[in-house]
Amino acid sequence: MPRINESIPEFKVEAFHNGEFTEVSSDDVKGKWSIFLFYPADFTFVCPTELGDMADHYEELQKLGVEVYSVSTDTHFVHKAWHDASDTIRKIKFPMLGDPAGVISRGFDVLIEDAGVALRGTFLADPEGVIKVAEIHDLGIGRSAADMVRKVKAAQYVASHDGEVCPASWEPGKDTLKPGLDLVGKL
Repeated sequence: MPRINESIPEFKVEAFHNGEFTEVSSDDVKGKWSIFLFYPADFTFVCPTELGDMADHYEELQKLGVEVYSVSTDTHFVHKAWHDASDTIRKIKFPMLGDPAGVISRGFDVLIEDAGVALRGTFLADPEGVIKVAEIHDLGIGRSAADMVRKVKAAQYVASHDGEVCPASWEPGKDTLKPGLDLVGKL
């Protein structure tokens, strides 16, 4: 499993994006912050609520310099069919990566091998492709895009403010911490 501060796994897959089929590789995602949003399958129940929630936050993420990549073990053809059939999925403007061979899902260690689907994994990588946030949920537990946006802001803050860290529930404008001897036992 990729770990915090390790590089994302290598991959090259087909995607459905902006009405077209395109190829996306691990090299293509470098150069900007990236969210990999794994989900079990198209045409299901919790999945469209999560993808729709992320679509609602996509513009804000784009302003933060973040690209979102949703990933399931469906093909890019199935992603197009789901996009055409669902009002919720039609809102998606980010690339929907097809992973029918489970290459990316296995690389991020979220593939349920005997079911051929991915757990609900969310990974945030910095512009160098280094993982800064990793979160995995069981199939029945949906995620919050708003909280992912908060984590992006915290990761970007820490990346640009050497020596500072963000406490629990940190939001931009709130106080950060500078770890040191003077803070030990004072929080």
